[in-house]
This record gives sequence, C-alpha cells and structure tokens, in this order.
Amino acid sequence: MDLRRLEVFAKVAELGSFSRAAEALFLTQPTISEHVRALEEELGLSLLDRMGRGATPTPAGQLLLGYARRILTLSREAKQAIEQFQGRMSGQLTVGGSTIPGEYVLPRLIGQFKVKFPDISISLLVGSSRQINDWVEEGRVEIGVAGARPASRVLQARELMPDELVIVVPADHPWATTKSVMLASMKTQPLIVRERGSGSREAVERALAEVGGDLAAFRVVGEMGSTQAVKQAVRAGVGIALISKRAVEDECRARVLHCVKVTDLKISRSFYLVTHRDRTRSPLAQAFFDFLESQAPALAS
Repeated sequence: MDLRRLEVFAKVAELGSFSRAAEALFLTQPTISEHVRALEEELGLSLLDRMGRGATPTPAGQLLLGYARRILTLSREAKQAIEQFQGRMSGQLTVGGSTIPGEYVLPRLIGQFKVKFPDISISLLVGSSRQINDWVEEGRVEIGVAGARPASRVLQARELMPDELVIVVPADHPWATTKSVMLASMKTQPLIVRERGSGSREAVERALAEVGGDLAAFRVVGEMGSTQAVKQAVRAGVGIALISKRAVEDECRARVLHCVKVTDLKISRSFYLVTHRDRTRSPLAQAFFDFLESQAPALAS
C-alpha cells in the first residue's frame, strides 16, 4: 500500500471531511478523493461512508485506520532516527494539551524547544483532559499534557506541574476589593463551571466532595466548553467562576478580572505528562518528553 494514500485516508477519517483533509494536507479535494478511491480499489473494499459533506470510516475503514496510524508513525520514526543518526533533528510531532496547558503553557515551551531544533514542526491539539488521554491511547498524539490522571492501564502519567484554582470575579464585583471569601458565600453567587470531562471540573468536584459538598448546592448558571469562554462570561457579568490561576494572571494584572481565594477550600491539582505505555516514542517525541521533564522545576514555581 502506498504511504501517501494511507496518510490521506487517515486524515479524512480523523477529520471526518474530504475538504478539511485537503486543507490540512495542502492538496485539492479531487486529489484527496482520488487517493482514497485508488486505495479502495486496491483493497476491493469501501473504506469511507460519504454522508453529505462528511465522511466516516466503514468497519473495514476503522480496521485499516489503526494499522495506518501505526505504519505512518513507524515511517516518521524511521526518518527521524536517520536524521538523528546524522546529527540532525527534524520531522513532525503531534502533541496534545488540555485547556490550561494547551493554551497557556505549551505554546511557550514549544517555542523554546524549536529554538533548540529549528527544523522540526510541532502540531498542538487542544481538548479536554479526557480527550487528550483518549488521543494518546489512540495514537493520534504521542505526548499529552492533561489535568486529570488517565484511568486507562495502557497509559502512563508523570506529574509535570501543579495548578491552583481561584474564584474569578468581574472588576466591578463587590468581591473585587477583597482577597478571600468563605465557601458559604459562594453559594449566594451565580456560578459558571467547565463542562463535564474537563480537568478543572473534576478538580472542583473532588475538592467539594472532600468537605462534604457538591455542585448541586450552588447556583450554577452556565457550563462552558473552554476556559476562554468562562473568562468572557465572567467579564460579561454572567457569574463568577472557579478557574486556573495560570489562565487569569494577565487579566488580573490588567485589573479586568479579580482573583479571590476561598479560605476554607483549597482546590489544587496537577497536570500530567501522558504517554502510551507500550508504544516506542519517536526520537523527536523522546527529545520533547525529556525537554518537558527538564522544565518541571521551573513550571512548579
């Protein structure tokens, strides 16, 4: 089987769209369609169900997708190993980050890593902690940084950095002149929370459970799918929120938001460096993994 055809097929299956795959691979949509058609003819099977503008793998396509990912990963590893043997480091790496590390920590670290290895290309996928762990298990990303320890036994996680959640209020809120409040005071306020499956949501629920409480006792007025959406909702006066201190440092310095601690509730968690237990990391992935571990002391401060 032709590697390029496998790459095109895998990209269509992952993105669920011929047009989106064409954009991602910098090809025309007819070229994408021709690659998939040729692969289907070679195998004598339909690999994708075309439904309107979307595409989903058939049972045969789902079977092939797993092998395609492994074959493409091995191909990248081989190229990177040869580059490394010749004293160079190049190639492409896909990593994943849950909202806080993906939006506020990893971009800076990727920039520092690229200074050391300017010939590499790194793609960063951002999702919920649950998605990041799933993507590592599926092989969609080689390395993930998530706010929840994975439950799967095939994944291994190392603590990378701590995080603390604080109450965030608008600049004109009555609490904007105070440094701390009691937990009971929060129950009188409209509260915005992250969606189920996010590391932030799980950290809040876990901390409340430790003091015999739960979110049902609060006035939850909205669930948001991203930290940025939560911040915008707070700024708009929709409610207050419990959010990572790392995510609001700039806004609090600019005084457009205000951070308040809860004196009788400490909400802390860790971000984990997640990899697959049984997959050999590519040379580039191993180099990035080692780099992230070397940055752990600085990230903890």
